[in-house]
Order: sequence, then C-alpha cells, then structure tokens
Amino acid sequence: MSESRAEISELLAHLLPDERAELDALIAADIDERVWIAQPGPQTTAWESKADVIGFGGAAGGGKTDLACGKAVCGQHEKVAIFRREGTELTAIVDRLQELFGSRDGYNGQEKIWRRPDRQVELCSVPNLGDEKKYQGRPKDLLVLDEASNFLEAQVRFLMGWVRSTKQGRHSQTLMTFNPPTSSEGRWIVKFFAPWIDRKFPGKRAMPGELRLVAMIPDADTGTSRDVWLDDPRPFVMTNGVRDYDFEPTDYSPEQVTTPQTRTFIPSRISDNAYLVGTGYLTVLQSMPEPLRSQMLFGDFEAGMQDSAWQVIPTTWVEEAMARWTDRKPKGDMDSMGVDVARGGLDKTVLSARHGNWYDQLVKLPGKQTPSGRHVVGQVVAHLTHNAPVHVDVIGVGSSPYDMLKEGHYQTVGVNVGEKSVWRGKSGRLQFPNQRSEQWWRMRESLDPDNDKGIMLPDDQELLADLCAPEWHMDGKNIRVESRDEIIDRIGRSPDCASAVLLAQLDTPKLREIQKAGKNSERAVLDYDPLAHV
Repeated sequence: MSESRAEISELLAHLLPDERAELDALIAADIDERVWIAQPGPQTTAWESKADVIGFGGAAGGGKTDLACGKAVCGQHEKVAIFRREGTELTAIVDRLQELFGSRDGYNGQEKIWRRPDRQVELCSVPNLGDEKKYQGRPKDLLVLDEASNFLEAQVRFLMGWVRSTKQGRHSQTLMTFNPPTSSEGRWIVKFFAPWIDRKFPGKRAMPGELRLVAMIPDADTGTSRDVWLDDPRPFVMTNGVRDYDFEPTDYSPEQVTTPQTRTFIPSRISDNAYLVGTGYLTVLQSMPEPLRSQMLFGDFEAGMQDSAWQVIPTTWVEEAMARWTDRKPKGDMDSMGVDVARGGLDKTVLSARHGNWYDQLVKLPGKQTPSGRHVVGQVVAHLTHNAPVHVDVIGVGSSPYDMLKEGHYQTVGVNVGEKSVWRGKSGRLQFPNQRSEQWWRMRESLDPDNDKGIMLPDDQELLADLCAPEWHMDGKNIRVESRDEIIDRIGRSPDCASAVLLAQLDTPKLREIQKAGKNSERAVLDYDPLAHV
C-alpha cells in the first residue's frame, strides 16, 4: 500500500458512520477468517513479498518458523512442503500447525502430511545427500526450507526444481529461513543471498526486502551453471556466451529461453518479535559466548564462520593465500601441472598449473567435454608450457590419459592416492596411511603462515570450498584424511578443484634437471617418481 498513515486517516475521516461500520466489520471478518496474522515489520514484509525466493531471518527469535507455518496454513498456496534437515526437528512444527489448524484433523502421522479441503501440507526431511531424490516429481507451490543453512546446496537446488503449480495465476514461492551458518558446509547461503549479506559482494548492496533479478547461466569456463545477478527482467537466450534479449522466439524452444527469477532477503531479530522480546529470551541470547552471541543476537554472518576442529586446512589460511594472488603477465615458467579427470556425473576435469609458488587460474571442463582419454590429453597439451611435468590421478578413468601422455613422451607422473606414503611431514614424526592423506597434509603445511612459503592461489570460491572441505582423524599412529567418497557424502559434491591443485603441488624435477643429475636414460627420466624420493 503506497498511501501514508496520514493519508489513510484523512480518507477515513470522510466516511459516513454506516460506511465506517461496514469497513470495520469487513476488517474484523477478515481477521476472524485468518488464524494467523503476520507481525508488523519484517514478518509482514516477508508475508507480502512477491519474490520467487524469499530469505528470512538471520538471527534467533525473529519469527522464522512461525512465518513458515503461517504461510503454510493461511497463504495463497495449495500444496506446501516444509523441510527440516533432520526429521526429529519437525516436532515443534507439527505442534504449531496443530494450533493453527485447530486440531489434527486430516493429519497422517506416518506420512507426516496434513490433508485439508483447501490445502496439503507435507513435512519432510533430507538428513543424507541423495534423500532429496525421494521428492523428485512431487510439485509444490510453496517450498519451505526451515534453517536452510543446515542443508547442502545440492539438496536445495534439487528441491527447488519442483516448485511449480498448474493453476493459472498462482505464484509459486520458495521460503528459506535461516541463521548464520555455523560450519563451512553452510556457507553457500551467503553466496545465494550475496547482495544482502555478503560484505564482499562486488555490486550494489541490496536493501532488506528489495527484489533482485537472478538467473542460472552456463559458465563457459567451468561447464556448469552459476547464479548471475541481472538488471534486466526480460527473457533472453545465450548466444556465444552473451545474453541476447532481441532474439526471435520462433528460433528457439522454450527450454532455451531463460527468464530471470526474483530473490529477496529480509532480516529479522528478536526485537522484531513482540511475542518473544519480553519473555527473557533476549537475556538468554545476550548471555551466549562469542561468536554465537553475535550470530544469534545480531545475525552477524561474518561471526558465524567457524571451522571444524578437525578441518585439514583452516579457511583463513586459504583466504590469505588467495589475497596474495595477482594476475601475472608473463606468468613465468610452468613447473607442474595437476590433472584431475572427471569420473562422470557432475564431476569436472580440472587442470591446475603451478609456476613456482604461484598457481594459475584453474581450467575446468565438464565431464561431457572430456568423455575419453584422448579429449583429456588434448586439453593438457593445449595448456602445457615449458615442458612441465604432468601429474595425473591414475585411479579409474585417469589411467587412459596417463598412458596416452606417456606414449607421447610427455613427462608424466601417475599418482595413485591409495598407495602407501613414506613421507613424515615437516616434523619428521608424522605418519600417513596413503598418499591422499599425505598430499592434503603437504598443502596444509605449505599454507601454514608459520612456514612462510607465500603460496598464491587464485581467488576461486569453488576452490576455497574444496580445500576447506576435508576433515582428518587419528587412525592408530596415522593421520588419515577423509576419502573423496566420504567428502561427497558430507558436502554433496566432489572436490575436483582441490584435487587438481594437490597434484600440481608435487615437485617433480623437469627432465633436463634429472638428466643433469646423471640420469641419462630417457626411460629412467620419464619413470621418475617424486613420491618415492622424499
């Protein structure tokens, strides 16, 4: 409503007594019909928002879950799905929905579905990666992800793919409620709502409740898709990597035409919740230790960035290495290339080139662009310079490009990360069960500020997430780092970028250097194994 309170009061003053009474009766009837009313302020802003995707919350006690229940029961939606990561967290939502519905009539406790004459509300959970696929093909016109930062991004993106309605004029929405993430796995939420909550967002910051346009656009460099923030609401097609708004609709199928979606974020704190602000909960939040206090009380997303105690590489170490990076022209001699070959699905083939302690920007290729060893070798040869040794993960699909590179007389080192490690770390006292754990610990020691190696990594958020993903534990006397499959199960994707960088860090002397050391046989040179000479 655009009119100010003063204008509304002036208009009401001109109503006759019977007209005013009729208006009051209509308002009272509407209130009686609605069992839930949004509180003035952020909750009302979120209730009235026309965004396709609404982010709400940021602090504890701001009425996040209650907004979700209110929209589910009283909103203009017929099929609603409310998700929590863990099923045990749904109990309070069931209780609140029962209060709003007035009874458990229509509720199937086994299925966790409320079936009412005018709507269906389903309560769901996806504790493990892959659980989201159980909901494939089940449309809903309101998707609620309560405490969204606890979900994996891959789960969220998948579930959003089924937000739709077959009814003309019905506006389908996704509502995400969340506090600042408390682990690296939830950091995707900051990027997802970057214009509002990411202090490093390069564009103009968005105001609370402001609608911003965003589209998933194929990334020519990575072969995947990424969010791109736009100013133009018109549909477009991608032509040679450029958005074309002046296309002929008859020349393209509907699937080829991209229409931007709208997103918004509305912050809410306990001070915006009249039902909690006077209950003593504010004192509870104020008594929490930092950084939890800043997270829960103020919705501080920077304070919430905490690493796991068992994270192999601290996030700040990677961020410092990326802050040191600047583009180089010329780049200098290439000393090593790491090649992680796609294993299918959403995996990528990634090439990482190292020039001394400076790592070049990664070359990322979707698996479909490297379907065979021949295609991988073509990309390696195209990017290789200065006769740099090529380090290839030879487990599984990596064996084919390795063989082809060897046959082409390129200095190629096959790395089997499952083989035994003989390295003992900087201290000379550590033990590692396999070369995979060794490689991760080598990168940890290289990035450790106390070692002052000055490693420079490209500012790549996917690489940052990959390097900060694995955790370690003691296995007897060994330091064991999680396997690739264990990481995938936990974060929802393969750390392909980090794998390529770990291979690029291997320091194999170039052919001519080995020859100078007295290795005259070409076969001895080409078969040199850096991991056996540590």
